Amino acid sequence: MTSDFYCEEVLSGRTPVSVVMETANVLAFHHTRPYYPLHIVVIPKRHIASLLALTNEDEPLLLELLRVVRQVAAQVQADQGGCRVITNLGKYQDSGHLHFHIGAGEPLR
Repeated sequence: MTSDFYCEEVLSGRTPVSVVMETANVLAFHHTRPYYPLHIVVIPKRHIASLLALTNEDEPLLLELLRVVRQVAAQVQADQGGCRVITNLGKYQDSGHLHFHIGAGEPLR
């Protein structure tokens, strides 16, 4: 797996982001290199390598993370008429930190 852009850049403050929603443990922000016209990323503020790295002890954090994903996706759907919610694993995961993409519109690339 590649480096952890979200811990190294976003959560450290090195790369500024446009925040959509934030809780004590979760951050949702506009993607720094969007693939969709509207592209939001939702991450836990604590490092978790991927969806498969979650443990039973992470269940409260996972529920909070999914609550934010659900709220942001509901707003995007209301505004755009629909959206995608995606998480990637293995060779498709470009950052070694659990994250969900919420995208609307046709891919830009």
